[in-house]
Amino acid sequence: MMAIDDQKSTSDGKVWGFLKQTFRHSASGATTSYRTSHQTNPPVERTNPHTSASVSSVARSLLPTRRRLKLDPSNKLFFPYEPGKQVRSAIGIKNTSKSYVAFKFQTTAPKSCFMRPPGAILAPGESLIATVFKFVEVPENNEKPVDQKNNRVKFKIMSLKVKGQMDYVPELFDEQKDQVSIEQILRVVFLDPERPNAALEKLKRQLAEADAALEARKKPAEETGPKIIGEGLVIDEWKERRERYLAKQQVEGVDSV
Repeated sequence: MMAIDDQKSTSDGKVWGFLKQTFRHSASGATTSYRTSHQTNPPVERTNPHTSASVSSVARSLLPTRRRLKLDPSNKLFFPYEPGKQVRSAIGIKNTSKSYVAFKFQTTAPKSCFMRPPGAILAPGESLIATVFKFVEVPENNEKPVDQKNNRVKFKIMSLKVKGQMDYVPELFDEQKDQVSIEQILRVVFLDPERPNAALEKLKRQLAEADAALEARKKPAEETGPKIIGEGLVIDEWKERRERYLAKQQVEGVDSV
């Protein structure tokens, strides 16, 4: 009986060892076939078109806005520091795009500042020098704004692509708000008029050029009759242009009905 039991245990061990070896070979074969299939046929990633579209729109929003105008100076407005007086600055504006472009000024201090012109339409490649007027308040506590870097007054220049040559009216920017681009935020910098420097000399040249252009525009205006008021601000002309524009809008509205 002991011999029979030993033979049974030996035979059982051989059978069990054979089964274990067979199982290992089958498992390793399955694993190898799985790896091979995944290497030859990689899994296909499914993309959601809505997700890709939203990602592309976000990427476009992160790109810098293409400028339509070239400004000189590019991000500052220089004023001579003369407390208690109205002083002037100047900025060159050029349309560098291939379309007609309207531009418009805005300021954080409309009571003490105004621009001439406050807006206009430029043809491709056309340029002008705009003049900015500002009243300089008398400082308190012997403060020296010439040395200040935290001046809160700022100016904003906005642009809008238009179809062609037309009369400029501020309502253009209200009607097409989604198409308006902010070209630049201009910071006010005061210059000491008693200390000549390159920025001050450039400002004088730009102001002289702007004054000459204004005089040239005044000559035909005297023959046709628009009224020039104050510092050459053509109030009646802007009023007439706005009235013509509003009348044109009403006529187009009636025709559409």
